[in-house]
Amino acid sequence: MSDEHPELSGYEPFEEKPIRSARKMWMLRIVVLLAVVALVLPGVFTTVNVGTSNAWQACTYRSAAVDPSLQAAPRFELLGPGGLGWECYAVDRSGDEYHIDSMGLIPVAPRVTGVPTQRV
Repeated sequence: MSDEHPELSGYEPFEEKPIRSARKMWMLRIVVLLAVVALVLPGVFTTVNVGTSNAWQACTYRSAAVDPSLQAAPRFELLGPGGLGWECYAVDRSGDEYHIDSMGLIPVAPRVTGVPTQRV
């Protein structure tokens, strides 16, 4: 008999079972992983879609500024001339390809200067 805790006399410790079984924990982890993917994936798709649309518009503008007969061909490149990001190429009628500009990760149309902002 223990002098410190008389209420525990005769107590035999046993190995406690986990609150949730290993199978339930595995299933819970899978459900949480699927939920996180379901939350993140639409944002990734939207970002890629908006970036692609912006790249086409910006590259079309840039290639038309160089020569209106050129057709724009934007590409996302990891190791392009400007590093990681969108590259603007233009293809002429003979099929030759020219690098027009490096547009970076977030492509935007270049700023037009010298255009009046108010009607006269």
